[in-house]
Amino acid sequence: MLDEAQVTDLNVRFEHATPQEMLGWALVGSGIERIAVASAFQREGTAIIHMATRIRPDIPVLFLETGFHFAETLAFKEQLTERYGLNVVELTGEHTVASQEAAFGPRLYERDPDRCCRINKVEPFQRALEGFDAWITGMRRDSAWTRARSPLVTCYEVSPGHPIVRINPIANWTQRDVWAYLKEHDIPHNPLYDLGCASIGCAPCTRTVAPGEDERAGRWSGTGKIECGIQAPEAQLQAAGADGAG
Repeated sequence: MLDEAQVTDLNVRFEHATPQEMLGWALVGSGIERIAVASAFQREGTAIIHMATRIRPDIPVLFLETGFHFAETLAFKEQLTERYGLNVVELTGEHTVASQEAAFGPRLYERDPDRCCRINKVEPFQRALEGFDAWITGMRRDSAWTRARSPLVTCYEVSPGHPIVRINPIANWTQRDVWAYLKEHDIPHNPLYDLGCASIGCAPCTRTVAPGEDERAGRWSGTGKIECGIQAPEAQLQAAGADGAG
């Protein structure tokens, strides 16, 4: 795929580019055909989906159906899918909610959130990426310390011998930039934002945030966990930070 020098050049080239310019390269100029958007239908992913489908209408949108999503999230996903004719690919783990409880006991998400995320997000996502050469994410650098230096383009091994390119077009955007884009294009958003959620994941591991709290404070609250694990480089930073703190 891309060697280290090419990745470096692309990051320099796109550092001050617009997300649309970067997506134009990813979906047209790069020559990469097997490419997908990954989204949980948060505001950032919604903006990315809108931009990407204007270039490639049938691009796969990978959605992790964990079994623990808010009803509002699932309804919003259906709303957006119908509105834009999205090619949503639902990814599921090896367990249902019931079989996970039978295998690991009740409320695994409280007792061992890392394991719960690995079962329901990381493992099915990695399996799905085996069928792609690149994926597009909507991750802002200012949303967490683990993401502060996240590159616009990175290449890592999703499995031994299978490198994959991750493209992050809105790394330099702020939360305000995302909301402005949704308003400019009259794009709806998950109604949970209106109820005080700042970052939305699975229902048991998401709460509203108070004024002045960190944007991701409502995710896995009280555990010190920031990343679910599908963002491999950032998950490694989180693990290194936890080890250092210990």
